[in-house]
Amino acid sequence: MDVSPTKLDYYEDMFKLQSKATILSYFKGDDGRQALILDRTVFHPQGGGQPADTGLIAIADSELKFVVQDVRSKDGVVFHYGFIENSTEESDSKFEKGKEVLLYVDESRRKLNSRLHSAGHLLDACMQNVGLGHLEPGKGYHFPNGPFVEYKGTVPQAELQNKQKELELDINALISRGGKVSAAILPYEEAAEMCGGSLPDYIPKGSTPRILKIGNYPGCPCGGTHVSDISDIIIVTVTQIRTKKGLTKVFYNVGSRLCKVILLIWSCYLGENGDIDMETECDEKCKNGQDKRLKFAQMKKDK
Repeated sequence: MDVSPTKLDYYEDMFKLQSKATILSYFKGDDGRQALILDRTVFHPQGGGQPADTGLIAIADSELKFVVQDVRSKDGVVFHYGFIENSTEESDSKFEKGKEVLLYVDESRRKLNSRLHSAGHLLDACMQNVGLGHLEPGKGYHFPNGPFVEYKGTVPQAELQNKQKELELDINALISRGGKVSAAILPYEEAAEMCGGSLPDYIPKGSTPRILKIGNYPGCPCGGTHVSDISDIIIVTVTQIRTKKGLTKVFYNVGSRLCKVILLIWSCYLGENGDIDMETECDEKCKNGQDKRLKFAQMKKDK
């Protein structure tokens, strides 16, 4: 397909959730899905361990809406997959080349994806802090269904449980302290300096990689979206550490502000030496709180 690479607006502003763009192509793919290609986008395509944004694309000065269900990138071109609401032959024809469209990213999904992605990178720093700096960071999976970060190297089985607790304490201490998170496209030499003196082999020399910087820790190449401050991650639970076949996986998740408050109160109640399963307690108590709010709302409605 002869179209120019898509300009990624979220590269320069990760917190921009609405924008304007121009349609370059609208078609039905081989898999049967409808697709829009634009000259620019604020939608993050799936990749780099981060899931795709979802949302809406609307024709300017029209009620027509294209529901974005998935976003992918191939050879620098971003494909927005989805469907037109209340589609007809007439409505389909209005999504033509040259038309201006308005883009709206689903805010709650983007924020969760950003928190999960930033938490994964912050765990890299914590590994050094808890004596696991010998492990080399590998791939990350920052999806809501079982996020993890993977490292080359192993941890003795006898140390796994203690390291899990140490990591959880360390990352939440860093979150409480806060710190600026930023991303910038830099010349190769400057990027290497920001990343501790060198860049991974997959970054071509002479290129201008996008570098993520979290707090005072060394930067690293990353094309994803992130929080603006470490404190925006809110709270992290390290759910498990597995070591197998020369690799170590650290599984984690993020919680809400309500969960954080509940856990703080609960930990004070149990005492400093109380043994808490943070993920279980958080899930159960937040669910109980939600059930009570729903019951209260129903009582008001019945009146």
